[in-house]
Amino acid sequence: MVEHHIAFRTDASLQIGTGHVMRCLTLADALQATGAQCHFICREHPGNLIAQIRQRGFSVSILPATAEALITNELVVEARSNYAAWLGANWAIDAAQTKVGFGETAYDWLIVDHYALDTRWEQTLRPLCRKLMVIDDLADRPHDCDLLLDQNLGRDADDYNQLVPDGCTVLAGPHYALLRPEFAALRDVSLRRRATPQLKHLLITMGGVDQADATGKVLEVLHDCQLPADLRITVVMGTHAPWLKRVQLLAKLMPQSTEVKVDVNNMSQLMADSDLAIGAAGSTSWERCCLGLPSIIGVQAVNQQLIANALEVSGAAKAFSISAGVHPICELIAKILSDNSILQKMSASASAITDGKGVKRVALELNTMVLV
Repeated sequence: MVEHHIAFRTDASLQIGTGHVMRCLTLADALQATGAQCHFICREHPGNLIAQIRQRGFSVSILPATAEALITNELVVEARSNYAAWLGANWAIDAAQTKVGFGETAYDWLIVDHYALDTRWEQTLRPLCRKLMVIDDLADRPHDCDLLLDQNLGRDADDYNQLVPDGCTVLAGPHYALLRPEFAALRDVSLRRRATPQLKHLLITMGGVDQADATGKVLEVLHDCQLPADLRITVVMGTHAPWLKRVQLLAKLMPQSTEVKVDVNNMSQLMADSDLAIGAAGSTSWERCCLGLPSIIGVQAVNQQLIANALEVSGAAKAFSISAGVHPICELIAKILSDNSILQKMSASASAITDGKGVKRVALELNTMVLV
């Protein structure tokens, strides 16, 4: 195996959430299995996952989250962007700090997964790496890269025609979704148990941070829904979730048996064992699809609307807007309870969206391109 050196620039925080870092970790695991040495560069935001990255065996260069970095005229100007403030610095400061984080290593790939970064940052870092990859979901800004991944349903490579250089390879759609291998491994078992659909186990996953307390709002509504007495409810949250204690209290008040799990390492098994999920319209959507798990998805951000619409049109999920209220959940569950074939149809539609092997495809593309 050829040893490649690969750097990831990505962040997690209470504002950003955990999804960007988690999918980069999935890709890093796959690349490490092919002999690559992977290094992360992350800013020390509140709610970061730096400790978890190190626990997974990867080195991390830490960028400071300082007041001095936040107070810059350019950042104030860039506040017109919904995501500029996520960086904790302006792009030029971040680029300079990232260069320091590189150390003396010559990187074959720099992989960037950050909504606040664009072509200006990428052009500054390009001389320090052989190739540059961008992971994006928005198709709303220009990039200077060799490879771009947008794993979302409804996304097409043509969406980036005017945003990337000529010759850039664009991988689009859930065929390339960055899922951990255990999801593909459990796919057949999960699909077989859905041949005779029932609603006995409900899974609630509204994101590792869930800054908006969508989980608590969902539990409050479910408390007054007409649900089967023997229904089991499992809630999954992250350690940094600001509303965790409130959710734990609400769980104790539920008429149905309700368990709150924190920082789980068996999400694939939990999904495979569940009959219906209420979840966020983020990257966990592709985990659910791989396992054929029908979903009711809550849209919490503008960038999730494309995913939600595409999943609903495909028949894999039912969608609602968190900001508009979570009350539609009761009506949606009532329809499902009235006709079990709905679960079967949703499962079939979901499972057709991705087979869970996207990370292997992306890793192969990275390794192939760096040899050219």
